[in-house]
Amino acid sequence: MFAEERRAEIAKLVSSARRVNGAELARRYEVTMETVRRDLAALEADGRLRRVHGGAVTVEQSTAVESSISSRQTVNTPEKHRIASRAYQLLQDADAGAVVLDAGSTTEILADLIATSDFSLKSGADRLIVTHALHIAVKLAEADGIVLDLVGGQLRKMTWAAVGTRAAEHFSTIRPDIALIGVNGLNEEFGLSTPGLNEAIVKTAIVRSARRVVLLCDSAKFGQESLVRFASLPDIDALITDKAPEGSLAAALEEANVEVLIA
Repeated sequence: MFAEERRAEIAKLVSSARRVNGAELARRYEVTMETVRRDLAALEADGRLRRVHGGAVTVEQSTAVESSISSRQTVNTPEKHRIASRAYQLLQDADAGAVVLDAGSTTEILADLIATSDFSLKSGADRLIVTHALHIAVKLAEADGIVLDLVGGQLRKMTWAAVGTRAAEHFSTIRPDIALIGVNGLNEEFGLSTPGLNEAIVKTAIVRSARRVVLLCDSAKFGQESLVRFASLPDIDALITDKAPEGSLAAALEEANVEVLIA
C-alpha cells in the first residue's frame, strides 16, 4: 500500500472512531511506529486530525476548542434525548425539592421535558430549580410546579451561561438535593473537564454544593480531555449515559463508587 492510500484510510478511521492508537495502526498496516508518526504528522499538517500522546483524535477534539450550544444541539441528539429522559425519571423518583441544572445541550432537553409537565413534588409543593443557563431559564420561566432561581454573572455567549466568581459564589451559599451537570470530556485519569476556565469555576462550585451530583454524558465524550478539570470521578455520585463505559474508564468509575445508569 502506498503512503497516500494508507494516510487516506487513517483519516477515515479517525473520522469514524474519533480516536486512533499509534501502535494499533502500526500492526494494522504492518509498518513501523516511525512510519505511523510520519503519517500522523502529515495528516495533522493537512488539518485532517490532531496528534495526541499515543495516537491521534479528530480536529474538533482540541482541548481548548469548544463548539457553541446551538451546534451541540445537533450532535448525538438521539442519545441525548435518552439521557435526558432517564434524568427526568431519576428526578421524579427522587422527589428532590431543590435541583440545579447546569448549562448544556442535554440539560436543555431535560428542561424541555420539565417545562411540558407538572414538575411539582409528590406532596403538591413546587420544586426549586436553580440554573445559571439563560437558555434553560427561558424554557422554565412559566413551567408548572417549579420556582425558578436564575443565577447571575457575566454571560458567556458560547454557552449562554453566567460564568465567573459571582455565579460561583451563589452556588457556594446553597445546598441543593441534586445537581445535574454536563461535561466536554470524561477521562479515567483527568476526570471531568471543560474548555472554559470561568465556566469550570462555576461547575466546580455546583459540584461542591450539591448533596448528590449526577453527570449527564453521552459516550462520545468517554476518554476525552478538555482544557480545564473541574471535578474528579469521586466527586460525582452517578453517571447517566447512552452506552456502558468499558476498560479503564469503567474500572475507574467502579473504584470511585459512581453509579452508572444506561439510558
